[in-house]
Amino acid sequence: MSRYGAMYGPDITFLGIDRCDVADPASYEGADVVIIGAPFDGGTSNRPGARFGPMALRQACYLPHDGSRPSLALRVDALRDLRVLDAGDVECYSGDVEGSLAAIEEAVHRIAASGAIPLVLGGDHTVALPDARGTARAYAPGRTSMIHFDAHADTGDISFGHLYGHGQPMRRLIESGAIRGDRFLQLGLRGYWPEPETLSWMAAQNMRSYEMTEIVARGLEECLTESFGIALDECDQVFLSVDIDVCDPGHAPGTGTPEPGGLTARQLLDAVRRICYELPVAGMEVVEVAPPYDHADITAYLGNRVILEALSAMARRRRDDEGGPRWDPRQPLLDGR
Repeated sequence: MSRYGAMYGPDITFLGIDRCDVADPASYEGADVVIIGAPFDGGTSNRPGARFGPMALRQACYLPHDGSRPSLALRVDALRDLRVLDAGDVECYSGDVEGSLAAIEEAVHRIAASGAIPLVLGGDHTVALPDARGTARAYAPGRTSMIHFDAHADTGDISFGHLYGHGQPMRRLIESGAIRGDRFLQLGLRGYWPEPETLSWMAAQNMRSYEMTEIVARGLEECLTESFGIALDECDQVFLSVDIDVCDPGHAPGTGTPEPGGLTARQLLDAVRRICYELPVAGMEVVEVAPPYDHADITAYLGNRVILEALSAMARRRRDDEGGPRWDPRQPLLDGR
């Protein structure tokens, strides 16, 4: 499995960080996080284009691509305080769903088995199946939970005569045993799908799905706190899946299946920061960024910042675990470090 590099556009790394090769374990030995692109959108049921997501996420920033990003809020520089590498893109041919998913799962598993956190840049949400399964395989069976941000449940069964697609990966994950249904937390669901039959299947798996009406009524923070307790019950680590369409299309227009009425960009960034600061995240993905439908790179910028918030929170968690004053979000910017 040689490093393919970028499938679309120039062969650059995420904001200028060092590169590595999935096939060469020595190149990412001691890495904390390895970024890997999964430019696959062959499972899209509406607007294609997420294959261009990894490239957009890597380069969407107005600052120099110098491998450094000090966080004003968390007072760390995750790209330097952690060893973060970029393995390039997995070779994905949109006409070969099963071959592409197998290649992604193998690459993700190699990274997770090395002790590093795989951070996957999608791609449509079909890639959640190999991303989460490849991560979970590196740990004890049944001990990895899922926190899933999305407008859609992605628990469909058969679509257009196929088992694999961006509306079905969460059902396939649960059926595979990689993630327990009763440790599967979904936040941000809304709209007019899935139908009652699929909702009944979800209920039978004991999934916990927070529709936007509940989030608005109870507050996102309360829902997150509750979901954390479920995620860590009998599980040792969490896989975090972020479908950018969890945000309202006004905040993330560049996506294949937009659904009005979602989270704000601020809410998503705060939620991801909190998850990666408070929970043992073992793997992560950011999916469904589709640049052909973006306006002024709004969605790509948001996805880029979701990644940076996650990395910065991981870096701050490590610093605080090593001793010293813990991070306080109420601390004024210029009042110490």
